[in-house]
Amino acid sequence: MVEHFDLSLVDWSRAQFALTALYHWIFVPLTLGLAFIIAIMETIYYKTGDSQWKKITKFWMTLFGINFAIGVATGIILEFEFGTNWSNYSWFVGDIFGAPLAVEGIMAFFMESTFIAVMFFGWNKVSKRFHLVSTWLVAIGSNLSGLWILVANGWMQNPIGMKFNPDTARNEMMNFWDILFSPTAVNKFLHTLSSSYTLAAVFVLGISAWYLLKKTNIAFAKKSIIIAAVFGLTSSLYTVLTGDNSAREIVRNQPMKFAAIEGLYDGSAGAGLVAFGVMTESPNGKHKNMKDFNFKIEIPNMLSYMAYLDGKAFVPGINDIINGFTDNDGIVHPSVNEKIAIGQKAIAALRTFKIAKKAGDLTLAEQAQKDLEANFKYFGYGYFNDPYDTVPPISMSFYSFHTMVGLGMWFILLFILSLVYIYKNQIATKKWFLRAAIWSIPLAYIASECGWIVAEMGRQPWVIQDLMPTLTAVSNIDAISVKITFFLFLFVFTGLLIAELKIMLKQIKNGPNHGGK
Repeated sequence: MVEHFDLSLVDWSRAQFALTALYHWIFVPLTLGLAFIIAIMETIYYKTGDSQWKKITKFWMTLFGINFAIGVATGIILEFEFGTNWSNYSWFVGDIFGAPLAVEGIMAFFMESTFIAVMFFGWNKVSKRFHLVSTWLVAIGSNLSGLWILVANGWMQNPIGMKFNPDTARNEMMNFWDILFSPTAVNKFLHTLSSSYTLAAVFVLGISAWYLLKKTNIAFAKKSIIIAAVFGLTSSLYTVLTGDNSAREIVRNQPMKFAAIEGLYDGSAGAGLVAFGVMTESPNGKHKNMKDFNFKIEIPNMLSYMAYLDGKAFVPGINDIINGFTDNDGIVHPSVNEKIAIGQKAIAALRTFKIAKKAGDLTLAEQAQKDLEANFKYFGYGYFNDPYDTVPPISMSFYSFHTMVGLGMWFILLFILSLVYIYKNQIATKKWFLRAAIWSIPLAYIASECGWIVAEMGRQPWVIQDLMPTLTAVSNIDAISVKITFFLFLFVFTGLLIAELKIMLKQIKNGPNHGGK
C-alpha cells in the first residue's frame, strides 16, 4: 500500500533525477543537431574547396565541442543515478534496460571518442576525405547514443518483448528486435532527433542573425543562415509528422497521458482539440490534479482525427479511463479500481510463489505462477488505493504540450521567412526579424524541455507503464542524502551552465576570424 513508502524519499529522488535530466537535456539536442550541420558544412568545403566554408565549419565545430564536453559530464551523473537512487527499478528491469545502454557505450560512445579527436585536431594532419568521414562518424555516433537511450525510454513507456521471471523478480528480455523496433521507441527516437535538429538550426540561425545585426561577418552569417534554414525547415516539418505519429502511439498505449496533455476529462465522439486554453481549479474537487478550463479555443473534431484519423472517433477522457470504457474497436477497458484489484492479485500471487518455492511446494508454486501471469498486465496498479492517484499532473502536462506545439509552429515560420529574405537579399535589413531570430534561441530550449516534461510527467505515476509505479522504484536510502545531493548537483550543474554560456559568448564575440585558419 502507498502508506508503506517514504513519499519524501520518492519526491526528492524524482526531483533530483528531474534536475539532472533537465540540465542534461540543455546540452544534448544542440550536440545531436549541430553535429550534422557541421558535417554538411564541411561536405560543402570538401566539394568546393572554398576556404570560407572551412572557416565556417571550424567556428561551429568549436561551439559544438564546448557543448559536447559539458553534456558528457551531466550524462554520466544521470546514468549513475539509476544505481544510486533507483536501484529497485534497475533490479526490476536491469536485464532489459541495461542492454541498450551497454550497446550505446560500446557502439556509439567509442565511435564518438575515436573520431572526435580527428575532427578537432586532424585539420592539416589527415586528408580532407578522412577528416570529412571522421566528422560524419562523430555525427552518426552522437545520434546513435540517442537511439539506444530512447529505445530504453520507449520500453518504459510501452513495455514489450519481455517476460517476468518470478524466481528473480526481474523482467527478462525475450525479443531484442521487438524492443528495438517498438513503434513507441521508433517514434520517440525520430521525434526527439528531429526536434533536436530544429533546436540546433535555430541556434545557428540566431547567432548568425546577431552578426548581421552587428554588421559583421556578413558573408559568414548569410551562408550559415542558408544551411540552418534549409536544415531547420526540413527537420521542423518532420518533427510535426513524428509528433503526430507519437500522439497516436500514446492514445493506444498511454490513454491517461493523452487525456492529460489535452485536458480532456470526459471523452466523446468527435472530440475537439483545445488549441489554446487557460485552466483553473476544478469546482468538483474530485482530485488535486483535476482542473477546469476557465477559457479555451477549441477546434471541433480535430482531437478525434489526430488520435484515430477519424473525426468521429471516440476519444476517452480521464473520467472514462478511471471508470472504464469501450473503445472504437469494441474492446472493454476495465476501470482503475478493477485494475487495482487485478494488480493486488498479481502481487499476492508473487508472494505466494516465493513462499511456496521456499517451502518446496512445487504444486502451489506452479499455480501461483499461473495466477501471476494471468494478472501481471496490471501488476503495478496493486500498489495504489485511490484510482485518482493514477492521474498525472494535468495542468503541467497540458501547458507543456501546448507550449511545445505553439513554439514548433513559430520555428517553421521562422525558417520560411529566413529563406524568403535570403532569396530576396533582404535579410540584413529586417531588424525585427533578426531580433526575433536571436530571441528564438531560448524559445527553442524551452520547447525542447517542454517536450521532455510532457514525456516524463505525462506518464506519472509510472516509471514503467502499468507495471511499476515510481514510488516502488526508489532505492532504500535516507531522504536526507538525496536532499543534500540535490542541492549539490544544482550548484554544480548551474556552475557548468554558467561556464558554458561564458565560454560560448566569448567565442561568439570573437567571431569566426578568431584563431586564424
